Amino acid sequence: MKDNRWMILALIFLARTTMALQFQTVGSLGPDLVGLFAIDHGALGSLIGLYMLPGIVMSLPGGLLGQRFGSRHAVMAGLALMALGGIMMGFASSVVGFAAGRLISGVGAVLLNVMLTRIVADWFGGREIVTAMALLVVSWPLGIGFGLMAFVPLATAAGWAAVMHTTAGAVLVCLALIAFVYRDPQGLAPAGIRTLALRLTAREWLLVSIAGLIWGTYNAAYIAFVSFAPEFLATLGFSLAQASSVTSLISWSLIASIPISGMLAERLNVPNLFMIGGFLVSAAAIAAFVSTSATVPAFISLVLVVGLPAALIMALPAEALRPEARASGMGVFYTVFYLWMAILPGFAGAARDLARSPAAPLLFAAAMLLAALAGLLTFRAVQRTAGVAAAPGSEPVRLRRPIGAADPSQTLRGD
Repeated sequence: MKDNRWMILALIFLARTTMALQFQTVGSLGPDLVGLFAIDHGALGSLIGLYMLPGIVMSLPGGLLGQRFGSRHAVMAGLALMALGGIMMGFASSVVGFAAGRLISGVGAVLLNVMLTRIVADWFGGREIVTAMALLVVSWPLGIGFGLMAFVPLATAAGWAAVMHTTAGAVLVCLALIAFVYRDPQGLAPAGIRTLALRLTAREWLLVSIAGLIWGTYNAAYIAFVSFAPEFLATLGFSLAQASSVTSLISWSLIASIPISGMLAERLNVPNLFMIGGFLVSAAAIAAFVSTSATVPAFISLVLVVGLPAALIMALPAEALRPEARASGMGVFYTVFYLWMAILPGFAGAARDLARSPAAPLLFAAAMLLAALAGLLTFRAVQRTAGVAAAPGSEPVRLRRPIGAADPSQTLRGD
């Protein structure tokens, strides 16, 4: 098959964007859903996190199923479940029915997310993988940003159910594209000889688990901020639609900052600097945003730096996983990620209820960024531990040689 990896990347980028759109439906319509179903903000946070809940038990089986039956079939199954869940949410007349649809959509999103990351590794392994991961990651804030801008006006004009059905329709379009366009790259084992075996060494287990924790806490911080910042801005005099549009600037900024920072870190070979700086400055910016009069400068600082760590975090598992362990290894990575993402938004909502302050979930987001920093330091420490043997045949993601570098074998570890 002709090497058309960039077309494949564009296709899976579109599929992952629809996943972000569907995820954001609850966050954008939060005030409407609180009134409609007579729930508190803690329950709303749990509904947000419910989309991630299936990942706790489905990520590893999903990775193994993809390993056995191939990425294409797993992606199609995931999209079909997402569409079904979205349709159910639109027709729900109770919070139980709504939650059931959200849960089914989440199962599909698990299959999709695990496989799309594996597809990037399959198509870009050993060449431009950081850049490709950066572009894939951008699909998430793109979908969130569209949701923040479009869902409130759409719900006002056509009702909240129209939002659910519109996103389900977008998912079905992606399902058709995957069915007719996507094919696996040459060189992968044919479906008939793939197995359900879990092929991870102790080192791979440990490192991808830590990487999943980092990715989960980082994303929980982002979701907590974009979900609850509109309410905080409303206390400053913004309408809900205006506040959502302002908050969406963070998502739009990520569309540029994630690939640019990924390419710069790849070029300069300083991933640790980008990740540590991004975590620290973002946490400080959020704290200043809610607790000082420098709201605008703090928000601008957050917009500029919050995307710096994203692509580099997503490249961490590739440092630990051998090619034959990618599917199952990404299943472990996403199991940990989804565990945090299912739990932490509920804590953000509970913080809002307990403190009776719209600033509380935002401060919670700042704390999660510091937790992600602690996870990164742990990941690097494990890499340096002589007692943890390297996986046979593992190859860390290689970066381009920076100008003047004496050793062309420098890797993403960036020490």
